[in-house]
Formats: sequence, C-alpha cells, structure tokens
Amino acid sequence: MTLNVDVEQEQDGRWIAEVLDLPGVMACGTTPDAAKAKVQALALRVLADRLEHGEAGPDFLNISFEAA
Repeated sequence: MTLNVDVEQEQDGRWIAEVLDLPGVMACGTTPDAAKAKVQALALRVLADRLEHGEAGPDFLNISFEAA
C-alpha cells in the first residue's frame, strides 16, 4: 500500500501535510520536510491502531509513502 502525502503552504507560512488515504490524518510543520515527517509518524500510529483492533486488511502489511 502506498500512502499519498499532499503538502501545501498556508498563508501564515506553516506547511500542512495530509495523508489523502487516511481521512483526518494531517500535521503541520515549519518546513515541508518537517510536516511530512510528522504526518508519516501520525499515519503509522493510526495504522498500528487499526492493526491492533483488527480493522486493517492485508494491504497494510507493506506500506510506503509517496509525496504528491
């Protein structure tokens, strides 16, 4: 499974990164790389929670990130 990450700069200068395949998984940072790192960590936590609770299918066993 490849998770797509969208990164945009806000008017106030912050960078917002969002994992498009996981609704609500977004994070901000002072640089694009910082925002991407934070959102990837959050996405992994969400996926781990889903795995732990039996809510994930076999496609979660191989995960990679791709910046959009």
